[in-house]
Amino acid sequence: MQFKTLILFIPLLSFSCYDASSTINKPPVNAKIDNPYARISNIPLPEGFTRAVADSNSFAGWLRRVELKKDKTVYKFNGQPKGNQSAQFAVLNITTGNKDLQQCADAVMRLRAEFLFTQKKYAQIIFYDNVHTGYQFSAPYTRDHFTVYLNQVFGMCGSASLSKQLKPVGNFSSIEAGDVLIRGGFPGHAVIVMDIATNSFGKKIYLLAQSYMPAQDIHVLINPMDERVSPWYEVNDEDIINTPEYRFYRNELKSW
Repeated sequence: MQFKTLILFIPLLSFSCYDASSTINKPPVNAKIDNPYARISNIPLPEGFTRAVADSNSFAGWLRRVELKKDKTVYKFNGQPKGNQSAQFAVLNITTGNKDLQQCADAVMRLRAEFLFTQKKYAQIIFYDNVHTGYQFSAPYTRDHFTVYLNQVFGMCGSASLSKQLKPVGNFSSIEAGDVLIRGGFPGHAVIVMDIATNSFGKKIYLLAQSYMPAQDIHVLINPMDERVSPWYEVNDEDIINTPEYRFYRNELKSW
């Protein structure tokens, strides 16, 4: 277990993401392959599926427009490639920063905060630590101040606190873009739903993205259990959702 560090040497309450079944220590895989897709919305669908309708001003609509990097390699905050290069389908063009702060739950908070920042919904940018102290984004509403604010949030908040802030989704079949699979704990883990699609038979599929430990590029995950639809995941009756580096349960789905 690794503690995050924060400027001003503030004692920390957040912990790193880790799972005993993780494949994070797998030997490196040559993943230096160009990604042909410019945005999340360009990731191809399995035959017969169409993307769910999403308002352009919604979180789901914003996530769909997130740009993807040309290089599929996942890099850590220090510029070094991650050891396991077999988990990702594509890499989001979202900054990781140069500190070991933006790990799993932090990446979820980054995406949510970036959406609200671009919408100028500054009053809604607030996250809570594990004792429910709120960290509210305040003026000046500049990119530099936003970065300082997020670094504070990443140091003080984590999967345990974010799990408390989010609301349980009662029925997994109602999963939507922006929802979060999260296990709050010391440690815990979180992945975010990036997109949703359906077919004429009512089948629903979804994309997942994560950061991990140490802080690294946010990346779209492959589906290690079903190459037929990967990187998409099917909504089905199974209780377990196996991602490349973590195992979640259906009742761990939460929303904003």
